[in-house]
Amino acid sequence: MTLPLSGVRVLDLSNVLAGPFCAYQLALMGAEVIKVEHPDGGDLARRLGADPQATQANMGASFVAVNAGKQSITVNLKEPKGKEILRRLVADADVLVENFRPGVMARLGLDYVHLKTINPKLIYCAISGFGSDGEFAQRPAYDQIIQGISGAMSVTGDADSAPLRVGYPISDTVGGITAAFGICAALVDARTTGQGRMLDVSMLEATLSTMGWVVSNYLNAGVTPTPMGNENFTAAPSGTFRTGNGLLNIAANETKQFVTLCRLLGRPDLATDPRFTERTARKQHRAVLNAEIEQALAGHDAATWETLMVEAGVPAGRVMSVPEILAHPHLVGRQFICELMPQAGSADSSGKTQRVTRAGFRLSGDEAAPTTPAPLLSEHTHVQLARLGYSPAEIDALHAQGAI
Repeated sequence: MTLPLSGVRVLDLSNVLAGPFCAYQLALMGAEVIKVEHPDGGDLARRLGADPQATQANMGASFVAVNAGKQSITVNLKEPKGKEILRRLVADADVLVENFRPGVMARLGLDYVHLKTINPKLIYCAISGFGSDGEFAQRPAYDQIIQGISGAMSVTGDADSAPLRVGYPISDTVGGITAAFGICAALVDARTTGQGRMLDVSMLEATLSTMGWVVSNYLNAGVTPTPMGNENFTAAPSGTFRTGNGLLNIAANETKQFVTLCRLLGRPDLATDPRFTERTARKQHRAVLNAEIEQALAGHDAATWETLMVEAGVPAGRVMSVPEILAHPHLVGRQFICELMPQAGSADSSGKTQRVTRAGFRLSGDEAAPTTPAPLLSEHTHVQLARLGYSPAEIDALHAQGAI
C-alpha cells in the first residue's frame, strides 16, 4: 500500500513553525514537499535550537524537527527570474503553503488570485497569526502573542501563577495541524471538482477552536473561565497529587472510579462521606478531598500507585519528563522516534543522525514517517530546476543573477 498523499506535490514557502509543521504532516502522509527558501540563509529555524554546532551549520534542531522528508530549493521571489521559477513550480503542484504577513504575496504578484490562473486545481494555504483581514491582520504573529490574546494563557496556571504560557509553541503547532487538515479536505474536493481553493488559516482562531469546552462554558453557560492549575474543572478528584515519592495524575472522573480509588487508598469511608458521594459535591469540596487523598498516597511512591490504580481501572499516570517518556518501552516499541542518516551521495558530510518524531497515528499497510533527513539549504535546487526544464547553463545564469 502507498501512503494517502503519494503523488501530491506541495510547495512549502513557509518559515519557522506553523507552516513547516503543516507541510511536515503532509510529508509524513506521502506528499512530495519542496521547501522553497530564500538564498540568504533560508528558513530562520535553521539557526534555532539547542545545539550551537548545528545552528552554525544551518541545520538547527528546531529546523530538523519539522522538515525531515522535504527537499530544499532556494529562490529569490523578489527577482523576476525567481518569480518565474515559482510560477513554473506552481504549474504542476497540488498545494502551496505560505505564512508571510497578509499582503506580501499579493505585492509580489504571487498570491492565489494570480497563481490560480496558472493552475486552477491549486490549493493555496496562507497561515497567519490573525487571518487575512480584520483589525489584527497586519500584526506580526508570534506564538506567545497568540497564546496571550487567545485567552489560553489566562486559563493556564493557578490563581497564584496564571497567566502562564503553555510550555511549547501550542498556537503555532495547532495552526499548522489545522492547516494540514484543511488542505487534505480541499484536496479531496479538488479531485472531485477540478477546482482548487484558498485557505485562510488564523492561528488565533485555530487556538480558540481547540479550547472548545472552555469557550462553550462561557458562550452557553455564561461562566468566565478561570485558571485551575492541575485541577480538572469538570470533575474531582481529577488532577495532580503528591505521593510518597513523585507526582501522580489521577482522573477518577466517574463515581465507580472514585469508589475504587477510595478502596485502593484504604479509605472506603471517603466514598460514603456526604461531601463526596455525588459528582457535584466532590467538586464543591475538592480541596478537602484532595488533602485526604494525598495523605493516603504518602504510603507509596508514584510508580507503585500508578500500577495499582491502572490494574484496578482507575485512570492514573506519573508526571514524567520528556526524556523519560521518549525512552519509555511503550514509545520505543511503537517506533515513535525515527533515526535518519544523510543519504549516500548527499552534500551533507556531517554524518550526523537526525532523530525526529513520526505522525501521531499509525496507518495499516505503511508507515507515516519520514524516509529522508531534513535537507541542507538548496540541496535540491539543481534537481528541481532540471525537472522544470532548465539547462545547466540556465541554472548557472540564474545563480549569477541572484534568482537562486
